[in-house]
Amino acid sequence: MDNELFTTEFFSQFNLDTGQWVWVLVCALCIGMSKAGISGLGMFVVPVFASVFGAKESTGVILPMLIMADIFAVIYYNRHANLKLLKKLFLATVAGVFIAIWVGDMINDQQFRILLAVVVILGVIIMIWHETKKSSDAIPDNWFFGSTAGLLGGFTTMIGNAAGPVMSIYFLALHLKKNNFIGTAAWFFLLVNIFKVPFHVTIWHTITWNTFLFNLSMLPIILLGVFLGIKIVKLIPEKPYRIFIIVTVTLAALKLFF
Repeated sequence: MDNELFTTEFFSQFNLDTGQWVWVLVCALCIGMSKAGISGLGMFVVPVFASVFGAKESTGVILPMLIMADIFAVIYYNRHANLKLLKKLFLATVAGVFIAIWVGDMINDQQFRILLAVVVILGVIIMIWHETKKSSDAIPDNWFFGSTAGLLGGFTTMIGNAAGPVMSIYFLALHLKKNNFIGTAAWFFLLVNIFKVPFHVTIWHTITWNTFLFNLSMLPIILLGVFLGIKIVKLIPEKPYRIFIIVTVTLAALKLFF
């Protein structure tokens, strides 16, 4: 009985209605599935969580959940990672994170919502461009492009955990094979996400002990998402799926403006 009372009090502190809880569970499932190879779902989670928890607060709620899923991705694809490549991105990515910390600390929540929506929509534009271009040969892979990608990746991942499209384009430019692509990206996001944690705790105050316990409560759903992602990633027609993701992410991001 005491355990039931504790559970009820714990979850009630987040003041979420039934519909919001459904969205949270769906997003936790999507986080696991996205790390298992169903790319695009991660972008869907960002604006939905922002609507439920608030723009800035949601970045800290999502982050530990992403790290949990990143750990699995690293374990599964570790042998394919190109860790030397990540060294080239380090300084630019760190700079992008620090710029985002400063910007996020200077603006109010409404401005943060707008900035987050812009970041997500830009990510969608990159996804659309990626889908419609005929060849990756036109993508530069020089030092300037790499530094720009690292800077934008660091900024967008800190502002909204939305660096997926930017970094995908960069890794695509390097002509990485599929497993190398997934493994290298897995390590990049795990390291960057862990690096961000202290700033969310001490500067933005978006990660607390209670939010972390909330994240742990979502772990079974995330693991279920990982399992489902592995099973169904090859069963979903790629083009219709990606069109669906682009449309839903765009609509969710537009909602942040209102």
